[in-house]
Amino acid sequence: MSIRHRMLFSFTLMTLLTLLSVAILGLVMAVAITGDFDRVRELYTRQYSMKPLLPEEETAFAEAKFVAKKTPEQLLLPDALASIDAPLPEVQAGLLLRKAETIVYATPALRLQLHGDQLPPYEMANINVRDTWSVNGRFFTYVKFDFSFTDQTPGSLYVVRETSPSSEFMAKWFPLLAGLLLLLLLVGNALLYWWVTRGIVIPLRRLKEASEQIREGNLAFEVGVRSADEIGALSASFEEMRRRLHASVELQHQYEANRKELMTNISHDLKTPMTMIKGYVEGIRDGVARTPEQLDAYLAVISAKTVVMDRLIDDLFLFSKLDLGKVPFAFEQVELRGYMADLVEEMAFDLTERGVALRLHGAEGVPLRVRIDRDKLRRVIVNIVENSAKYMDVEQPDKRVEIALVDKPDEGGVSIEVADNGPGITAEALPNIFERFYRAEQSRGASTGGSGLGLAIAKQIVREHGGRIEASSTVGRGTTLTITLPKEEAE
Repeated sequence: MSIRHRMLFSFTLMTLLTLLSVAILGLVMAVAITGDFDRVRELYTRQYSMKPLLPEEETAFAEAKFVAKKTPEQLLLPDALASIDAPLPEVQAGLLLRKAETIVYATPALRLQLHGDQLPPYEMANINVRDTWSVNGRFFTYVKFDFSFTDQTPGSLYVVRETSPSSEFMAKWFPLLAGLLLLLLLVGNALLYWWVTRGIVIPLRRLKEASEQIREGNLAFEVGVRSADEIGALSASFEEMRRRLHASVELQHQYEANRKELMTNISHDLKTPMTMIKGYVEGIRDGVARTPEQLDAYLAVISAKTVVMDRLIDDLFLFSKLDLGKVPFAFEQVELRGYMADLVEEMAFDLTERGVALRLHGAEGVPLRVRIDRDKLRRVIVNIVENSAKYMDVEQPDKRVEIALVDKPDEGGVSIEVADNGPGITAEALPNIFERFYRAEQSRGASTGGSGLGLAIAKQIVREHGGRIEASSTVGRGTTLTITLPKEEAE
């Protein structure tokens, strides 16, 4: 039970106990003042006797009284009183007709089994027309009209409504009751206080001890969760915080090792082209490149290595901004098949010259609308396709990159599957290909160069689109990268 419910239950119970105590004490005081319970009952009955009739009761009584004054014999007809009585059961009231000492008519809904002498006596003067009346343990208020039939037999009309009097109580029990009520209040308060504080104070004390251990730098412990209320939820959150802090400390050590490896990789990736640039510049200065053709070749190498360095710096800068969430995205809704057809057409010419066939297929005739940043998604697709082409064997015949669009209505998404028939990626390397500076080919050679940031950047961009990117590969048969994006309705 939650703390809120405990408090609600506690205060509700205390309120009910207090109200009950006040009611009983009030009744006892009334008995003590009036002398006995019958006097209190008379106060109750007088209150009902002065209470006005409901509109339904007033109407039924007026109609029956009118008939009794003018043509009383009509009241003896089978359906006469039934039509007057019809609305009374809806207000828990009923109609009675007495002739002499015989009950001629009684509302069926009242379920009364009585004799005429059990009703209040005749009073032809009709002075006390309203009062209370009890029979067989049931208590009624009534309004009556006494009259005479044409044969001078006395008759009475009653409109009655059942009520309940106050419970009886003996005044002599007042001292004992007062003491018991006081004791009940004290014990109830003590038990409720213990019950509520037991579920709050003890768990909070444990949390305080846990926070002191964290302050001292000790994270190798466990905060026990022993309840399902708000304090239990707080303890669970505190335990989750401790686990995350503990994991973050361990992760920090891992990051430190990764940072050292990262600096090594960056140094290597920058030093290799810098060394080549330096060598070719010195060759030009020393006169090694003596002919214009040699000079152009040297300058071309220097330019190419400068482009490699510039691309590496750009990738580092972009990845850092993506990691910090500082890259703006211009999202718009596009029809994915048309967008991909234009992109494939743009890339196909260059890939054909390198002996790689690029094809797009799948989801023909199905509208695939997604919300994307055109330039950012283009960078992802181009990077994946370029990776596929770059890692294919030079002597491999029939080099292919297949791009398939797959509608996934059950998932509410659209997938772009880029599959090649290259050498594939080993099972050990596959889980790491989206990590920064990771290369499945660890030599970091010039033939398969690059920054090692391409797929890490792709993962960040796809994530910003609300999608996901996954990879599967079989060594010797090829690799498939799947980008899944949320599908949208047409605007």
